[in-house]
Amino acid sequence: MVTKQFTGSPDDADLTRADSLAREIFSDIANKWALLLIEALGDRTLRFSELRDEIEGISHKMLTQNLRMLERNGLVERCVHPTVPPRVEYTLTEPGRGLLKTTHHMCDWTHRYLGHIEASRRSFGA
Repeated sequence: MVTKQFTGSPDDADLTRADSLAREIFSDIANKWALLLIEALGDRTLRFSELRDEIEGISHKMLTQNLRMLERNGLVERCVHPTVPPRVEYTLTEPGRGLLKTTHHMCDWTHRYLGHIEASRRSFGA
């Protein structure tokens, strides 16, 4: 499926349309690794290895793929310093910092309802 290019007002972005650019963006950022990367970066600038150390369980491949996707969508900026070996750093852009506020709310929600969800899962399986 080819994604339509966005033309018009942001109010016209329709998440329900299969070919919507807004829906594609939503799909990109609504995964655990992207949300954890945005949360890990916060207001900091981190190197690749620092990000990998921040997020337990993320593989080199998944970290690379998600950083590239976030950079492609303009949420993360990648800065390569001309040293030997090259030093690469990542930081959130202004839209990425806007999304950070949402991830904070999602983390708060998770902490608030974790006990409820855990109890519900236990009773569901019984």
